[in-house]
Amino acid sequence: MLSITRSRLALLAQLAFFGLNGFGLLLGTIYNSKVPDLYENNLHHKLGWAVTWVFLAQVLLGLLKFYSDGTWLDEGSHEERAAFMSVSVDRMAAYQQLHPDSLPAMHRYSHDSGQGTEPDSTRSNSLAGLHEEKEEGQNYQGSERAENMNQLQYRKSLGSAVIDRIFSRASAKVPKQLMKFLCLLYDLVDRLILVVGFVTILTGMVTYGGVFRGSNVFNGLAHAIKGGIFFWYGLLTLGRWMGSFADFGWAWNVRPPAGLVSARKAAVPSAEFVESFVIFLYGSTNVFLEHLAAWGDAWTAQDLEHVSISIMFFGGGLCGMLIESKRVRDLLNTSISGPPQLQQLGHLKDKWDPPKTYSFSMNPFPGLIILLLGLMMSSHHQHSAVSTMVHKQWGTLFVGFALARAVTYILTYISPPTSYFPSRPPSELVTSFCLIAGGIIFIASNKDTVAAMERYDLNAMFIFTVTMGLTAFLMAWTIIVLAVKGWATKKSKMLYVSRQGDLL
Repeated sequence: MLSITRSRLALLAQLAFFGLNGFGLLLGTIYNSKVPDLYENNLHHKLGWAVTWVFLAQVLLGLLKFYSDGTWLDEGSHEERAAFMSVSVDRMAAYQQLHPDSLPAMHRYSHDSGQGTEPDSTRSNSLAGLHEEKEEGQNYQGSERAENMNQLQYRKSLGSAVIDRIFSRASAKVPKQLMKFLCLLYDLVDRLILVVGFVTILTGMVTYGGVFRGSNVFNGLAHAIKGGIFFWYGLLTLGRWMGSFADFGWAWNVRPPAGLVSARKAAVPSAEFVESFVIFLYGSTNVFLEHLAAWGDAWTAQDLEHVSISIMFFGGGLCGMLIESKRVRDLLNTSISGPPQLQQLGHLKDKWDPPKTYSFSMNPFPGLIILLLGLMMSSHHQHSAVSTMVHKQWGTLFVGFALARAVTYILTYISPPTSYFPSRPPSELVTSFCLIAGGIIFIASNKDTVAAMERYDLNAMFIFTVTMGLTAFLMAWTIIVLAVKGWATKKSKMLYVSRQGDLL
């Protein structure tokens, strides 16, 4: 998170993590040399080395970025820097005057007298705001110089003239276009490192447990992939509650228009559309994969049950995407749409205004599909009582997710969001908890893990209680990490403002 926010502490955190990872790698190498290979040709060994080398390359690239003069920055980077600029109340009011239809009905700010902010007032404030933007653009080059001076002082605090000389010379020799490409790879690793770490930990647990051997690998992969999807779905839901995607309009807030966020972010589809698309993609692809573990054998009733679930995902995801389509909504309104001259009549004009609920997406299909999946899995017959109970546990958790999401939609239907800030409905904390916990138990419900539980005389409640504690800890850790990201962003914003003050 420090790296995503361009914090100066990111490099130190990466170096500290790399040192800790190197120590663990040393211990693992010594252990492997002393014991026989009990899981030959396992994926974790290869993946661990690949991740180590990728992370080493990211650290080295971070050092190059740290010692570069910043001339490789493109417009996208400048746009990210612009997000640190403070937006005054006057300029917000000016934007509302210029684009009265693109913003929701905004309440008056507590220190705003109201003069000049009415829709029919003059636009002198907007001209003043444009003049301020021009002055900020003129001062931007000076702020870049101030930042480079500050960065030079920070480099000296590292206390290594040798490192300073090596990486300063190396960064000066890297072509501008190559540096831009490498920085794109750096940002890509920043976004994917969590998922790659999750896969690495999961393969490590498989190797340590000695499971998923032979044809059982298909059953293990199916549970790991599907359970992993719900696990990350829960983390993203928790992120929505915390406000991580407020600039997309995904944080149960009003979507900011293109004037306040970039045009690319303003064009991102709704969160419900993305959820429906993932459900549709899962159903459309999994229809052909359900019989993969028994390829060439006769189809069983259980195989047909799984295919039916995939078809349900296929159709439910498609319905969800159609509901989110504005074009489809307009076509569905043609039966009541009157001629334009009739819509402009004074006593009928307000009757043609869109309902308040149109400003916010309330799509029940993602929750409905997962509700039905939970009900099916809660009564899904398995080969043993322990396996049946474990499946019932994560199926019940998915039902809990659907019910909590229904509460969220009821709250937003009664009182739709009116602010750009996250509304944080409390029911979404329950949805994220159920998804994260259900995803973990889903992964653990594979044949080999259940067989190991039965062998060591462990009942289904063991995996349930351990998962509940782990889920609560993971949610707390995620909130802390996102709070650190907010702190780093705030510090960067304050640093930018202080540099501009020094240049005035």
